[in-house]
Amino acid sequence: MALTLSKKAQAVKPSSTLAITAKAKALKAQGVDVVGFGAGEPDFNTPDNINEAAINAIHKGFTKYTQASGMPELKKAVAEKFERFNHVHYEPDQIVISNGGKHSLTNIFSVILNPGDEVIIPAPYWLSYPEIVKLADGVPIFVRGTEQNSYKVTAEQIENACTKKTKALILNTPNNPTGMVYTRQELEEIAKVVVEKDIFVIADEMYENLIYEGEEPVSIASLNEEIYKRTITCSGVAKSYAMTGWRIGYTGSSKEIAKLMGSVQSHQTSNPNSIAQKATIEALNGPQTTVQVMKEEFNLRRKFMYERVCEIPHIKALKPDGAFYLFVNIGDLLEMSYKGKKIEDVSNLASILIEDYNVAVIPCADFGFHDHIRLSYAISMEQIAKGLNRIEQFVSDVQAC
Repeated sequence: MALTLSKKAQAVKPSSTLAITAKAKALKAQGVDVVGFGAGEPDFNTPDNINEAAINAIHKGFTKYTQASGMPELKKAVAEKFERFNHVHYEPDQIVISNGGKHSLTNIFSVILNPGDEVIIPAPYWLSYPEIVKLADGVPIFVRGTEQNSYKVTAEQIENACTKKTKALILNTPNNPTGMVYTRQELEEIAKVVVEKDIFVIADEMYENLIYEGEEPVSIASLNEEIYKRTITCSGVAKSYAMTGWRIGYTGSSKEIAKLMGSVQSHQTSNPNSIAQKATIEALNGPQTTVQVMKEEFNLRRKFMYERVCEIPHIKALKPDGAFYLFVNIGDLLEMSYKGKKIEDVSNLASILIEDYNVAVIPCADFGFHDHIRLSYAISMEQIAKGLNRIEQFVSDVQAC
């Protein structure tokens, strides 16, 4: 009998964002002047006070195991941050510290899903959501946001997508890849549906510190007691504190769910990195000035990128409210040709850009939109200008079919 491998694992799609980013880095290593719009990480260094906390932890020998779901001091810091910033009360035993945001989501779906349970995922979506749901034997159900509604889904759409098998809704605000932010009113309307249908809402608020316009960040769990009981709030330090490589995410949930997630994590990974946990305590409790400095710089880049894209024919975008992405509609270009050949799809367009124009962009077919690309402005203003000039040159080189 021939040895076989997991069908579930074989069905997982590799991350296109990581693939594009890896290709850009490989070309740069070869000396090619590549502009990479793909990275979902700040180009800033981790703030010095956070680095010093980690170095001190090493010098003091804090290199052993901690509690599997995170050290008590960090859980306390996270609980205080939830209270202070999100206006949501979680006790430390409702907090689980994980090895990054993806790990938090893996924990969540491992403990709330049974085979065949459905999870509503608004599109466009972060491409890892459906894969993580499927790995937990869940079924992704996509609800498509429209450009007219800033790519956000409505409470009515969510209600219409609910079935007897619906277990949860993923709500990502500020959103990756669109940068759009749900308003308090929109969240209140969605919360009513969640409570009426008696489902969970997984509130992914990883970009919560990066909102540039409109309302202050609103956590759906803060709205009332009924939605609070059904919400699992997710965040981390990767984006706000330029700590992507430190791999620390965290969740706030009911004590029952937190206990189950801690149990699962204890067998899968045990504790998150002890030194990174010490650094995260300093990130949350220390001075927040660097967060504001990064936010102000991202805001300048956001405005510049949006205005520059508006000047380029055949592509268009909405001005994002948060995160550090621009979601660009390139549908017109898919009806055109390049070097005598019709542009086949968004992946083909992305390949042309990186191979002929040394620009790496993220094709958003895996984000649920086959006629969009994502551009990150978590790179320098100089690189943004250079990359958009190259995209404009590409657009001028295409021809109508």
